[in-house]
Amino acid sequence: MLNGKKIVIVLPAYNAALTLERTYKEIPFDIVDDVVLVDDNSKDGTVEAGKRLGITHIIKHEVNKGYGGNQKSCYRKAMEIGADIVIMLHPDYQYTPKLIHAMSSIIANDLYPVVLASRILGMGALRGGMPMYKYIFNRFLTLFENIMIGQKLSEYHTGYRAFRSDVISSIDFTHNSDDFVFDNEMISQIFMNGYEIAEVTCPTKYFPEASSINFSRSMKYGRGVLRVSIGHRLHKWGLVKGKLYGKVK
Repeated sequence: MLNGKKIVIVLPAYNAALTLERTYKEIPFDIVDDVVLVDDNSKDGTVEAGKRLGITHIIKHEVNKGYGGNQKSCYRKAMEIGADIVIMLHPDYQYTPKLIHAMSSIIANDLYPVVLASRILGMGALRGGMPMYKYIFNRFLTLFENIMIGQKLSEYHTGYRAFRSDVISSIDFTHNSDDFVFDNEMISQIFMNGYEIAEVTCPTKYFPEASSINFSRSMKYGRGVLRVSIGHRLHKWGLVKGKLYGKVK
């Protein structure tokens, strides 16, 4: 705990058997209370690796539900076990767990309710090996989103995020995509609900075992990001009622 807040790490996993242990062993358990591993029907031994590490809360999808579908299970379980702060950390070791202290502290001290670990601040993405085409896409999409949503984030596409529990409970993410654009839909919902988002500089690593989507999936993701951004602006103007922004029942 930190300042009396229960901290739960959620690990959305797919074929993470080779990297899960490295990720898990860097989690700061001096403040982290629980870990949730959700395996999205991996073809390797991800679940077995989680059991060997002693992870208490392991969920295995019997069919692959996609990256967004995996996160839905992650957040539901974290809320079920009483999390006050939820941190999504990819178990592929692309993001360092050593930032958990900093991200948790920002929320636990009531500075911001949401924290994103940005690969763009400090040029960490290129130094870590992000392909140039992905970097260019990232910058273009982020500029477009900032204009449409009316914010000034350095990037919307990081998979390393921390949330105060009431932020998650205020969002109806059941309508969100089960694919990668889930991340952008969630940020749009957070801003639409009036929450602020902080960012911290994050180094990142690109290596063979780390997960990464290919060019065609990147293009599909990019189209989804444009759709979400335009939908956010139209909803804000009252021209179209977006289903993402309904009240939680």
